[in-house]
Amino acid sequence: MNKIGIIIQREYLTRVRKPSFIIMTFLGPILMAGLMLMPALLAIFSSSSKKSIAVLDETHWFKDKFESDEDYTFVYFENESVDNLKARVQQGIFDGLLYIPMTELSVPSRAEMISKKQLPMSLKRHIQTAMKKEIESEKLHASGIDPDIINSIRSDVSISIVRLDEDGGERETYAEVNYAISFILAIIIYFAIFTFASSVMRGVIEEKTNRIVEVIISSVKPFQLMMGKIIGLGLVGITQFVLWIILTFVIYIGFSSLMLPSVDPQTLLASESSLISEQLSTLPEMTDGYLSKVFEIIHSINFTNIIVCFFIYFIGGYMLYASVFAAIGSAVDNETDSQQFILPFTLPMIAALVVSNLIIDNPDGTVAFWFSIIPFTSPITMLMRLPFDVPFWELVLSVSLLVATFIFMTWISAKVYRTGVLMYGKKITYKELFKWLRY
Repeated sequence: MNKIGIIIQREYLTRVRKPSFIIMTFLGPILMAGLMLMPALLAIFSSSSKKSIAVLDETHWFKDKFESDEDYTFVYFENESVDNLKARVQQGIFDGLLYIPMTELSVPSRAEMISKKQLPMSLKRHIQTAMKKEIESEKLHASGIDPDIINSIRSDVSISIVRLDEDGGERETYAEVNYAISFILAIIIYFAIFTFASSVMRGVIEEKTNRIVEVIISSVKPFQLMMGKIIGLGLVGITQFVLWIILTFVIYIGFSSLMLPSVDPQTLLASESSLISEQLSTLPEMTDGYLSKVFEIIHSINFTNIIVCFFIYFIGGYMLYASVFAAIGSAVDNETDSQQFILPFTLPMIAALVVSNLIIDNPDGTVAFWFSIIPFTSPITMLMRLPFDVPFWELVLSVSLLVATFIFMTWISAKVYRTGVLMYGKKITYKELFKWLRY
């Protein structure tokens, strides 16, 4: 055990001191925080000046029906020709021209947006909505139906999902939020396991190619060397994950505070007191309606359970795949030759991602249950099911099988490792690997 500890220490310190580890430790949180802040940044940089749109409506259906807002100003013309307005657009007087030609039918069916530069798609949607609303209203009037009656009978239906616990208590859940968390957890655990497990294989191949392993094997047993490398790199992965979580939170908070505009309260009170009064009057409504709903959604998620299980399945899945990848690395001379041996072990994890929609749609179904029990797929599948409250006995069974399979695969991998790590210049086949297992 002392020798394994020395190997763990050596692998851990060697990896964390590498420039690549340091760069990715800081670059990863910046990228993750950037993804979180991207919507706000895009909104800031994509904001442009107010656009002026000329409107020529030959049908006279849509007079003053396009409302100007903070983004667009609509200017209506009646006795102008299309060519004159096009010339004004060409000269830059208007950003665009909305031309609604007269149609042979009584109901307008088309319109043209003419501009020198590409206009935002939001403008097209705004115009389409206004035209559709006006045409429907005119059709209802022509049929003798009051549009206000149609609008009054339109209703929205809200369906709440309530779960009953074992004690008969009720708890509302939010399926959309759970779906998003499930997908995020599945992607993170997939890349985390294969990234660090593959680094074990590359490390073994590198030591084998450089003949360093011959010197190391003279002092330690092959099993001790393999376990030391697996545990050491696993600790590197956990360290990087913890640093990513902390640094992402710090960077996100820092950038968020810098993005907030600094406003002088005295100036704001002096110039916009009426606006502030109006906003303050609606604050209780906003707090009760939106803020409380946000906290309710957050409280509905068992983050403690998710975080604990994430690290359990990351460690278990990593140890399982790292032991297999270490054996594969010992059996080949370069990373190219390892692909034929890696594929059978990567297919289960890929299959779990392929059926992720089916699992998330029915987290208590047969497919979801068996994929979360089978050790080679359970790290992904069980994390996808966690936001939907997995029974405790299933968690215990899944983790137990994962640990048992890891121990069994480590025993098999050790047999391959102790023989293959000293083999050079020979193309290994599956038949050859089975021979090594008998020794």
